[in-house]
Order: sequence, then C-alpha cells, then structure tokens
Amino acid sequence: MPKALLLENIHPDAAQSLRDHGFEVVTAKGALSEDELIDALDGVDIVGVRSKTSVTRRVLEARPTLSAVGCFCIGTNQVDLDFAGRQGIAVFNAPYSNTRSVVELVICDIICLMRRIPAHTHHLKHGLWDKSASGSHEVRGKTLGIIGYGNIGSQLSVLAEALGMRVLFYDLEEKLAMGNARRCATLNELLEQSDAVTLHVDGRKSNTGFFGEDQFAHMKQDAIFINASRGFVADLDALKQHLDSGHLSGAAVDVFPVEPKKNGDPFITSLADEDNMILTPHIGGSTLEAQKSIGHFVSQRLEDYWEKGSTSLSVNLPQINLGPNRGVTRIAHLHANLPGVLARVNHVLGEENINIAAQSLGTEGELGYVVTDVSQKPSSKTLEALRAIEGTIRMRVIS
Repeated sequence: MPKALLLENIHPDAAQSLRDHGFEVVTAKGALSEDELIDALDGVDIVGVRSKTSVTRRVLEARPTLSAVGCFCIGTNQVDLDFAGRQGIAVFNAPYSNTRSVVELVICDIICLMRRIPAHTHHLKHGLWDKSASGSHEVRGKTLGIIGYGNIGSQLSVLAEALGMRVLFYDLEEKLAMGNARRCATLNELLEQSDAVTLHVDGRKSNTGFFGEDQFAHMKQDAIFINASRGFVADLDALKQHLDSGHLSGAAVDVFPVEPKKNGDPFITSLADEDNMILTPHIGGSTLEAQKSIGHFVSQRLEDYWEKGSTSLSVNLPQINLGPNRGVTRIAHLHANLPGVLARVNHVLGEENINIAAQSLGTEGELGYVVTDVSQKPSSKTLEALRAIEGTIRMRVIS
C-alpha cells in the first residue's frame, strides 16, 4: 500500500480522497524542520505541505524514493523544484483554488483601512471615544494600484472596479486588462497615482526585497499599503518608518519574512503598535471553501500522477495529460532531454516483440517524459534495459 504524509493541517477531504485511492495516510497539524521531515518521510511515497514546510535539496537527497510533492497552496518556493525534477519527483500546486479568498480579504483590508476601522477599534478598546470623519474615506472614486496582475490581481481588479474604484496595474509580463483597468509603464507611475497599493507578485527569488524604501517613498501622501503575497517581498522596517512619519495612513500585512511553524507559537512584530494597521497570520487563502477546493484539486493531481503517470499541471516536469491505460502495462520514463531517447525506448520494447498500444512524449527544458502503454507486461530483463538507457532519471511501471 502506498503511503502519503500530509502536513500543516491540510483539509481532511484530501486525506479521505487519497485513502479512497488506496493510500495509507498520515496527517500532522504543524510544519516540520528539515531533520524532522527527513525522519517522517521514511517509507513515504507522496508528501503534502503548505507554505511553512521546506522540501529542500537536503530532504530530497535523503529520501530519493519519494515520488511526488503536493503544495496545498498557490506558491511552490518552499520546494527545490529544479532538484526535485532532476530526481524525478513531481511537484503539484493549486494556482487558482484560493484566489477568491485572497481577493475578498484584500477588498476588506482596503475598505477597513480607508475608513480607519483598525484605529477606531483600537481607540475604543482603550476607552477612547473618537467619533470623527477625519482621515476616513469612501473607496468609490479612489485609485487602486495592483502590482502583479496574475490570477489574484486580475480578479481583484474586477471587484475593485465594481466598488467604483479606478484601477491601475503593473506587471513585468504582457497581461490583458480587465474592465477599465489601465496598465502602467513603470512601477513609479503606479505608485505616484494610487490611493491604495497592493502586492500580488510571485515567489521567485528575484522578488526578495522588491518593495523597499525607494518604492514606499514614491507612494502618494496618505496612501495605504497591503501585502498579501510573500513575506520576503516587502521591507517592513521601511513600511514602519513611512507609517510613523505620517506619510502613509495605514497598512495591512498578511505575510511576514519569518513566520512561526505552527499555531500557538509566539510571534512579535514592530508593526503591532501602529494605529491604523491590520495584521493577519497568513490567512489570505484560509477559508473553508478555499481549503476544501485546494484539498480536492491537489489530491486529484497526486492521484492521477500515481495511478496514470499524468503530469498535467505539474510545475517541474514536462506536462502530459493521460487517460486510462490502453494496454496491459503503462511505463512512465523520465529522462534527460537527449536526442534519441524515444527511439531507444521503442527499440528495447521491440527486442521483446512488445506491441505499443499508445505513447505520449513531452519535453520541458532539460527533461523529457515518455509514457508508453504496451500490450504485454515486459520481462524484468526488458525493464532493466529501459532503466539502463542513457539519461534515465526515473522509470515507473504502472499496471
């Protein structure tokens, strides 16, 4: 029986789905350190993580028989994707499943900050009645600047415009503008015009420290700032300085450079004493609806890979979408993207007079992936010959 390990309180539907597909499933609520993860992966075929467990090269080297990693979230920067691919370990994520949840939180943050709800709440909790319209604004007619116009940024654009906001966006890639949103040619152009600035960039390493002192300095007087993307993207010390100086009127932060491994752990931030501040513990995608959808989506990708060899929506292997086996045995062969590998696979099968019922090949960068349905089960000698083909990374026989 194959074994799956699911960490960080992944929705129970994922565990049940894997059990329904024949897996023994072990679950844990918290994240694990490198050493803890290496120990826990003994005998495990598939591991599921969220954002706090790092599947590093050291982990992958220690457990080379691991078959797949499921990231039950949007980001995959917690996994060494290149090394996983070179080890033949597939990685899947859920790029769309919690989009709506993040967007709704950002809309909530914008309205609350512009109405100074955090400040009013703080004052009342400390015995101060402060009924005033000073500094409070409707969002209608205000300009929202969206940095990163992917799945989340574009959906946010639509909802913000429905609230009567003018929408600007900035993205390094060419993106289709939704509704009346307008693309800015430069980041500074967006910052200088926006009453609210929200970050929705991805987790690539080059985005580390992307939004710092210079970017905050270009923001409008009394603008608000929101980061619900990645903790390492924004300089929180620079943010605090611009809040304390009165330049910015408020901020919402959902992600932090260093976050606790599990619920209940202590957490300290210098932003806690800011007046008009919303601090949330990385809950952008943490709704029951989103987590249920993520649990279903990622577990299905893992099951399709294990049972069919399908790599559809994998983030690190060539993508092949496969249906049921059209032969007796399915052979999934991952290899270095070298000339002639497909011909060698077919030659080895031909040596045993094995007929090919169906075959699919995909390549991506340095990797190639060929899946072959054959009309009879190959002998152990033939299977060893397939594994011995130059460039072979991993071969699986799926009956």
